[in-house]
Amino acid sequence: MFDSTLSASALQDEEMQHVARRAGHIATNIASVILGKEEIIRACVVALLAGGHIIVEDFPGVGKTLLAKSLARSVNCRFTRVQFTPDLLPSDVTGVSVFNQKTGEFEFRAGPIFANIVLADEINRASPKTQSSLLEAMEERQATIDNITHPIEPPFMVIATQNPIEYEGTYPLPEAQLDRFMMRLSLGYPSAEAEEAILHEQTSHNPLEELEPVLNSAEVLWMQQAVTRVRVAPALRHYVVAILGDTREQRNVYLGASPRAGISLLRAAKALALLRGRDFVVPKDIKDLAGRVLAHRLMLSPDAKVHGLTPEAVVAKVLDTVPVPAS
Repeated sequence: MFDSTLSASALQDEEMQHVARRAGHIATNIASVILGKEEIIRACVVALLAGGHIIVEDFPGVGKTLLAKSLARSVNCRFTRVQFTPDLLPSDVTGVSVFNQKTGEFEFRAGPIFANIVLADEINRASPKTQSSLLEAMEERQATIDNITHPIEPPFMVIATQNPIEYEGTYPLPEAQLDRFMMRLSLGYPSAEAEEAILHEQTSHNPLEELEPVLNSAEVLWMQQAVTRVRVAPALRHYVVAILGDTREQRNVYLGASPRAGISLLRAAKALALLRGRDFVVPKDIKDLAGRVLAHRLMLSPDAKVHGLTPEAVVAKVLDTVPVPAS
């Protein structure tokens, strides 16, 4: 059985219900602004509880930045926004040391990366050098400036938005950068009913300004700690390893999923299991998140792209191929 492993730190029913209830408050708060995108909102909450970063890629004007701001406003913590442009410098993100003439010493002035939730808006409009300034912060929760390492206080989450790469003025994100995002999400166009409601709301008042926080950073940290105590059976770890290995063996893939991808998938699955009222992961939790967690990490061969194959289709094929462990 997937839930057979017991431990002294096993979650109690009251804790699970409390986490699910508080997470539901976040989702409801965001859904009051982002209409008709319940699955995307749930994925954002999963990433928050799993301690991961998300990148939202879609066409201009569909609500990418609004989604990120709604999530940030739902948590009472420090929020910063960085508008990525071609002339943005790494020091504009991480900070800089400034000489103080009164004291005769250099003082560090922290950049916007030193926050709890950071919105990196249109991240692929900045140069690769500036994009790389996020690498250390996203992976190690710290930034090194002038050989001095400055820790970033938890919780820490980067929400990046980007336009499709075929749009003018964009730079492709390097593989190392993409691998640090737990999930890639796409909003897509809303349904006709949702779009009509959006037109009504956005032209009569600003729902984002009316949004109030529903929890604070301490509660987020407590919920993230609860996620780490969700149990995973050895058979499911083998299942994740098999999925990762199969992505590397696909004929049309020249760069498969990394071990970091497996860590992200398992952490996200644990968060999803907790939101579903369980303190143990089942295969469905993994399968439901695999596309969002793995697809953006796969690099396809040129022939595959010519024939219209997508990373999402590769992940779907892998999930159909790899045997699901029995309970």
